[in-house]
Amino acid sequence: MKSILFALLPGLLSCSQGADLAVNRLFGVSAEAPVFLSCASASPDQVDFAFSLPVKVGRLNFEPPLAVASITEGERVRVTLHERLAPGERVAADILVEDSRRNTLNVLVPFRARNDRLPGFIITELRTEYSKPKVEFVEIKITSAGNLGALRLFIGSSGMEAPVFEFPPTEVRAGEYVVIHLRTIEEGLVNEAGADLAASKGADALPDARDFWVSGSKKRLRSTDAVFFMDQDGRVLDAVVMSASPDTWGGKTALPEVMDFLSQQGAWAGKSAGFISPADGVASKGATATRTVCRDEAARDTNRAGNWYIAATRGATPGKPNTTRRF
Repeated sequence: MKSILFALLPGLLSCSQGADLAVNRLFGVSAEAPVFLSCASASPDQVDFAFSLPVKVGRLNFEPPLAVASITEGERVRVTLHERLAPGERVAADILVEDSRRNTLNVLVPFRARNDRLPGFIITELRTEYSKPKVEFVEIKITSAGNLGALRLFIGSSGMEAPVFEFPPTEVRAGEYVVIHLRTIEEGLVNEAGADLAASKGADALPDARDFWVSGSKKRLRSTDAVFFMDQDGRVLDAVVMSASPDTWGGKTALPEVMDFLSQQGAWAGKSAGFISPADGVASKGATATRTVCRDEAARDTNRAGNWYIAATRGATPGKPNTTRRF
């Protein structure tokens, strides 16, 4: 019997078949051995594991512990749970499988429960510049009630391999403002996923807005950049593109690929069909820690730069309606 332990890094939901084959060769497992392809929540009470070959489950554990109602085996292993998970709840699975040749594969993989109750929302304000203790942030306004669990924030200059932030289960109401602060440099910072909106301390944390914090102190958002949110199916739900110059992406090598992706998704519109250039972004030159990049909240959303402006000096309003004063 040949056996291999494959432990995925935290936050990754799947791995490529090519990477798996490289690991198989490293450990001397035959090419016919099963390869783990992906793990995803199919519904609030079902989890799918995909393999390259039909397999049987030898062992399955979840953390936190979950009771299993049934298991359907094959290339796709579907696990039905006795309970429905909270939207976007984070779970780790430890699964041991065996194929018909008695090759075994042990996979440790995290995933988030399916969330089919995402709220409506729009990106409303961005701070691209840092002035301690005021950190960069992304603000959204909720337009219809739902749950933010598993909603993912991406920042273009960081690439698309992993989100900058992923929401825990969080019930929200229409009209709420949610602020994702992009550094943690103070004490008393709390992710306000519950009913207490005054739980978090720190600069710009308001008692009547919902605050979340990205761990670490490095810079993540720049004046030439793209900000977008994606659901669990890889759909972009809202986006904004910014550029400090109409002629260049400022050396951000990840941005051209991100622009192609946003264009294909119809998440941002350029002057030329199917192409987003630096000139198509919100003109962000002049943005500071107090002059933020703001959406005109009274205007119809067009997915174009015309919806956006730079706020006047001292016009930053994280967690509140945007100022109408312009730079």
